[in-house]
Amino acid sequence: MRRVTWILLLLFAFAIPWEYSLELGEPLGNIARVIGLLVLVAAIPTVLQRRGLRAAGPMQWLTLALLLWFCCTYFWTIEPTVTLIKLRAYFQEFMIVWLLWEFAESAEDLRALLRAAVAGSWVLAILTLANFASAQAIAEQARFVAEGQDPNDVARFLDLGFPLAALLVNCERRQLWRWLAGGYLPVGLIAVLLTASRGGFVAAVVALVGSGILLAYGHPGRVKIGALTLPPVIAALWFIVPQGSVARLATITEQLQGGDLNQRWNIWQAGWQAFVRAPICGSGAGTFVSAAGTASIDTAHNTALSIAVGGGLCALFLAAAIVAAACWSITQMHGPLRWAMATALVVWLITSLVATVEDSRTSWLLLALIAVAGRLSGERAKEMAEYFAGDTQARSGVR
Repeated sequence: MRRVTWILLLLFAFAIPWEYSLELGEPLGNIARVIGLLVLVAAIPTVLQRRGLRAAGPMQWLTLALLLWFCCTYFWTIEPTVTLIKLRAYFQEFMIVWLLWEFAESAEDLRALLRAAVAGSWVLAILTLANFASAQAIAEQARFVAEGQDPNDVARFLDLGFPLAALLVNCERRQLWRWLAGGYLPVGLIAVLLTASRGGFVAAVVALVGSGILLAYGHPGRVKIGALTLPPVIAALWFIVPQGSVARLATITEQLQGGDLNQRWNIWQAGWQAFVRAPICGSGAGTFVSAAGTASIDTAHNTALSIAVGGGLCALFLAAAIVAAACWSITQMHGPLRWAMATALVVWLITSLVATVEDSRTSWLLLALIAVAGRLSGERAKEMAEYFAGDTQARSGVR
């Protein structure tokens, strides 16, 4: 039963990046939701057979505390129906932290999860490129995105895949896996540029710089190769990416200097006023739109503000503690693994400034991976060093 649960968990991690591109309709929802429920159904008897749960870490307890606090907000929410729907979503997303913690038992398991996540990012990038290739899309827009997805979300999901892919390039011993991981870097970058997401592009720059440093770790020859290939890559991107997408990305400086960040300032001001009205306990989980009085299609476009409006300072404190727990887990790691996870977390934090990401499965998948990597670095230090070392000779016995 454990093997069935593990296979489903890998499929779950694989489906998360592109989940909104495959909607199965009500009451099923998207593909990741369906697989997540199957994982939960399989996980319960598996845990019962093992006679107990693994001892939880700080992130698991904090995630549970945040979920319970959001549940409490139902008693004073200004939108009971909206809060109830949001609580269902939060449970499905927060359980990722517990599932990975329970079933990832070795460095090989962690590497399998990283492969699944990068493979899912590959699918999202390919779907975005497919949209770009359609004649109708080229004729009607300058932003291209996988079917059913939001351009800013797609860019964010793709960005998180860069440091994970770079880590796999360093730690994979088999050439095929290395090529698959390394191939994601240029393909993912093209897909990010096609989304014309300004926040996604800024985060991509940070992600790629971190990935470049990671690739150069223990391999100084790669620096020379990178310097030689960078000019032709930039030239190729210039010809591939439509001028409309490039023109939108070129407005980043203008928006930062005097723009309204695509009307985000107005939304943030309205959100601040909503927070001031209920600063301690919030207005109820998922009630940002009602509390701030914004359009129904809007989000907070800022994760901290969204949490503060919905759950008040209490929820914001718990969320900050979860991030702190992730940082602590990163300090337990070593070498390329630490750098990759730190880069991914920084990219996630950057995107959280202009996006609402606390209700994204991708966010909790990343936090879960960080927690598992931190635990295994303490429990299986030698094994983790063999699997995730930057030196090929150190990995000579790993397959």
